[in-house]
Amino acid sequence: MLEDRMAAAPSIAPKIGQQPGPQTLPDPWPDGYPQGYAVVDVETTGLARDDRIISAAVYQLDARGEVQDHWYTLVNPQRDPGPVWIHGLTSDVLADAPLFPDIVPELSRRLADRVLVAHNAMFDWSMIAREYARARATAPVRQRLCTIALSKELRLPLPNHKLESLAAHYGVVQERAHHALDDARVLAEAFRPGLRRAAREKLRLPLLACQPLTEWSDAPPQAGGTPTAPRPQSSASSYRPTSWRPSRKRPACPYPNPGRYAAGGRLVQGMRVAFSGDTSVDRELLEDRATEAGLHVATSLSRLTSLLVTNDPDAQTAKTVKAAQFGTVVVDEAAFMQLLQDVEEAAQA
Repeated sequence: MLEDRMAAAPSIAPKIGQQPGPQTLPDPWPDGYPQGYAVVDVETTGLARDDRIISAAVYQLDARGEVQDHWYTLVNPQRDPGPVWIHGLTSDVLADAPLFPDIVPELSRRLADRVLVAHNAMFDWSMIAREYARARATAPVRQRLCTIALSKELRLPLPNHKLESLAAHYGVVQERAHHALDDARVLAEAFRPGLRRAAREKLRLPLLACQPLTEWSDAPPQAGGTPTAPRPQSSASSYRPTSWRPSRKRPACPYPNPGRYAAGGRLVQGMRVAFSGDTSVDRELLEDRATEAGLHVATSLSRLTSLLVTNDPDAQTAKTVKAAQFGTVVVDEAAFMQLLQDVEEAAQA
């Protein structure tokens, strides 16, 4: 293995050991599988949209899951480090670490032309995409694979979807939880046998498209679209866990549902729209614009939903599957933005 280029925890030995189960690689390997993977883990100051990355690790794997390289770095978040009792990274430890823009060239080199693999990949990718947007750069990532989704595809008998449960299933020993380098190592070890089993069984990998952010806001908007002030950045004691995409209470749509949308026509105030996957405009901003246009933003899909907005229509997500079942019209983000320019007013009662 190569030496860590920016490792801050030399006590962790990032080695990939023998994998349990059959070691024979499928031959031939399935057509259409990716040519390489970047197994990623990031530690952050918290879970909200205005939180920052404080450490990152990448294990590079080739097309068949063989480890090629690994890398780890601390990142100065320029704010309080958040839950130190979880990740152990204090302000003093991070003071001399590089800023995120400083690591962009090396991180980009390690992500380029690979599928990003992470446990709960939506979170890791969202944090990375937002950091790249702040740095006025674009992450060279086009697809991601979540190991939670892969374990579901493989029907693994797990008690829950925690990383420790996946690791235990494959006999992988965790040395230091919540340390990006060790978490990435554990995930790489657990991903390799899963990938090989998927290849043997010719399973479709649960790949999702990654959309770089081009319009975003750190301040979480309130219901109605008014941004709130950024979270104070004082001390670690101010940390309060939140979710990445918390449910937001919106005022009820004032217009009745006028019926389903007809492809090629105009949206009408009161129609229900839902979103799935990444958007180049921050999801909450996009939802606010739909609300301001008089549309009903739905968190799930039903037979009453007029439109599903997704940039990855071929992804087998719960929403895209239901859209096909219900005959819901599916459009991409660009088409939806065009439709928003000409929403028909609701009929007067």
